[in-house]
Amino acid sequence: MKLNLYSECEVEFLEDYQKIAEDVLSHVLQRYACPFPVQVSLYIVTPNEIKEANAQTRQIDKVTDVLSFPNLFFEPGNEGNFSGLEEGDADTFDPESGELMLGEIMICAEKVYAQAEEYGHGTIREFAFLVAHSALHLLGYDHMDDEERERMEALQEEILKEAGYERK
Repeated sequence: MKLNLYSECEVEFLEDYQKIAEDVLSHVLQRYACPFPVQVSLYIVTPNEIKEANAQTRQIDKVTDVLSFPNLFFEPGNEGNFSGLEEGDADTFDPESGELMLGEIMICAEKVYAQAEEYGHGTIREFAFLVAHSALHLLGYDHMDDEERERMEALQEEILKEAGYERK
């Protein structure tokens, strides 16, 4: 798995945030037995940047913690099923590396700090949670109703437990 990391912010909360993101993403991809080498782009951004992206893409003019931009479409109930993909599709696979381009994640660094304090756990756990949450969105999961939300929350907690980022 290749993680393309972009950050214009000072990320003081973790020295190893790239390693943590790679670890969580690897656990997600292993869970779904992804048969392809994958690349994901992760942007660590300011509140202004994520607010602007949220307004442009979701028409919600406020700061949020994380945004996900999937490159693939998974049918509801068929989330994370890679069986229909064919290598070489120019819209899905990087023509230079051959890697499956799963999508992009934006995480607001300031929200990581604030939510870690609000929820009473560390910044590493909060960052890992946001990566897991967003990775599930890249695989087609959503939380538009209570059933979807509960299913996604349970998966996030299982992934974080497997990866060693449980709540303490």
